[in-house]
Order: sequence, then structure tokens, then C-alpha cells
Amino acid sequence: MEKVILETNCPDLNLVARGKVRDIYDLEEYILLVASDRISTFDVVFPNGIPDKGKILTQISRFWFEKCGDITPHHVVSFDVDKFPKETHAYRDQLAGRSMLCKKATPLKIECVVRGYLDGSAWAEYQKNDGRLASGHHFPVGLQQRSKLPEPIFTPATKAQEGHDLNITEQHASEIVGADLFERVRFRSIALYSFAHDYLKERGITLCDTKFEFGTLPDGTLILIDELLTPDSSRFMIRDSYKPGAEAKSFDKQFVRDWVVSTGWQKTPPAPAIPEHIIEQTRERYLEVYELITGKKLD
Repeated sequence: MEKVILETNCPDLNLVARGKVRDIYDLEEYILLVASDRISTFDVVFPNGIPDKGKILTQISRFWFEKCGDITPHHVVSFDVDKFPKETHAYRDQLAGRSMLCKKATPLKIECVVRGYLDGSAWAEYQKNDGRLASGHHFPVGLQQRSKLPEPIFTPATKAQEGHDLNITEQHASEIVGADLFERVRFRSIALYSFAHDYLKERGITLCDTKFEFGTLPDGTLILIDELLTPDSSRFMIRDSYKPGAEAKSFDKQFVRDWVVSTGWQKTPPAPAIPEHIIEQTRERYLEVYELITGKKLD
């Protein structure tokens, strides 16, 4: 097991942001996204990380970007450090396996969430609002948590710089980005979800929901950006356990969420340190879903 990389340190590169997981460098023509081993829940980053998590996330994204190119163009230029600008090569030990060189794009101001099952915040909204979701979708009262929806639904959200994203109606999302862009991202998001759901079903995984991000190039071309169909952006469940009303087993960081809630933590900074046995079991789940998705061991 390799050492945990909580932050990259590349002083000759132009660091422009550190997100909850990614360090972002501006390389003039391109941007460099580097996935650290940081982990967060409830929008708070923990003081210790999950070994290899950044590599697992990046390699899962790589798998999907290479598979989904026919559905939508995307921002990835290369995952190979040898093909990155020369100034990055001195930091190969920090970048290899966990970074991607990307086209610069202007992100749309909405998150593109697709749900195939009634779970997460959609389940909470359903219970609270007599079957109506914040997106405007309405379902009969009496469904159970994790019920399969008749078809995948698009439930957009606003992007929050701090705190939680806010679920909004499709009409509101259309007003934010414009009707034409909205229809295109909605269509592509559902197509991506449907493709991945069917693929994963054959590998013992239920893709409950996932989040996509899109942006536009200077010439106006709409492209897929950020990560893609990873355990951090998706709710992956063991298929045989994922049934209405049952206790499902997840491959994502729900394991850490469940542990930290049990501690009585109030979901405000600072987050407590994660015990070693929780770290190891979480790493094993990330590795397991990587192997199930890609069909190979992590290099």
C-alpha cells in the first residue's frame, strides 16, 4: 500500500484551487486535475485519507471516459504523465495514476444528477412532500426507499461554493443555462446513466444515481468535464442487496458516513480522525468496485 497523498506539492506549477478531493493546476493551455486521497462527508474533509483513493477514482474515470466517448465529447486530453507538458515531469511520483490533463472549459452553473431509484435526497423529498420531488417529478404515495423508478429522471441542482448543492426544478435549471443547453445536457446525462446502469447490472452493481458536470469550450462546444461515474459522484450498491425497503450494501463512502454519524459528530468542522479499521475497510470497498467495473486489478 502506498503512502497517503493528502495534498500535492508542485511548487513550479500554478496551483489555482484545492477542492474537497482534487488539486487543480493551471498549465496555460490546459488544466491539470490531480485526485488526492482526501475524503469528505457532509462537505467536510477528514484529517486523514484513504490510501490509493485518488488513483482509484482517476482510473475509474479513465475507464468511463474511454467507454463513453460516443455518447458525448469530454475534456480529457491524456492520463499519461509522459504526454503532459514537460514542467510536470519532475512531479511524476505525485501525479502518476492520479491525474488527468484536460481542456479548459467554462463549467455550466448546474449539477446534472440522474436517478434510477428512489434514494438519497430524492427519498427525503418524496417522504416530506407527498411524493413530489424538488425537480418537479411526482410519484404515487406508498413507494419504498430504493424503489426502482419507471425510467431514469433528471434532477438538477445548483452548484454551491460552500455547503450542500440545492436541488431545483428542471424549469429553474433551464432558466440558468438556457433552454437549448438544458435539453442537451439532460439528454446526454440520461444517456450516460442508462449506458452505465446496464453495463454495471451485468457486473453485480446497481447504479442508483450519479452526478455529471458539463462545460463549454471557447467555441461553444458542450463537453463532459470533471470526474465520471466514480464512487464519489455515484451511489453504487451491491445488486443483490439493493431492494425496496431492505438494508443495502454500498461501494461508496457511505461506509464512512455511517461510522461518523455513529460518533455523534455534528457535521461541522473539524471532522474527527478516521480509525484505521474504517480506513482499511473503505479502501477495500473502493478497490472492489474498481475491479468489478474494470475487470482488472489496480496497477
